Amino acid sequence: MEIRKATIKDCRSIAELALIAGEGIPAYFWEQSRKNDPDIVTVGAHRAASETDNFSYRNVDLAVQENSIAGMILAYRLPDATHAESLEVFPRFIQPLIELEQSVPGSFYINMLAAYPEFRNKGVGSKLMSQAVKLAVINGCNRISVEVFEQNEGALRLYQRLGYNILDHRDVIPHPCHPYTGKVYLLTMDIPADTGLR
Repeated sequence: MEIRKATIKDCRSIAELALIAGEGIPAYFWEQSRKNDPDIVTVGAHRAASETDNFSYRNVDLAVQENSIAGMILAYRLPDATHAESLEVFPRFIQPLIELEQSVPGSFYINMLAAYPEFRNKGVGSKLMSQAVKLAVINGCNRISVEVFEQNEGALRLYQRLGYNILDHRDVIPHPCHPYTGKVYLLTMDIPADTGLR
């Protein structure tokens, strides 16, 4: 398995994997702006082609096995606290996630991690999470952050096994677009100075 940077030609795969990672949330937003696109994957592919947004192929690394895309990680450096957007511009059910995100300014934020079903339980997630450490260092970050719903037990176990610790949490605001209730956790990991990468 190799890791490579995504290109604009990968945008449809990025959209498909985003729908897996987001479990309903990307689909909700993409459906709002569907217009003349034949399906929401096409909407997502157009979004992923952005040169300026955080949701962009520019922020994606792909796991590839035998010329087939197995999974992706979408991650980027969060802005400093002085650039935080008002929560009021976001739908209410998204606000707890944005609030947690804004509590770790300047960290390297893992927005999405996903693998196609046929590549699950084959180390794709761990491989991509290792790549996140390298990317964090390249981007001048000494801390990585990620959010996960408490009911997503598999992802929570993976992050904790890799050394991430729960820093904070918020109550989930239920919404028809996703299945979650309970808590959403913010996990972080500080990158040790002796990794050889800093």
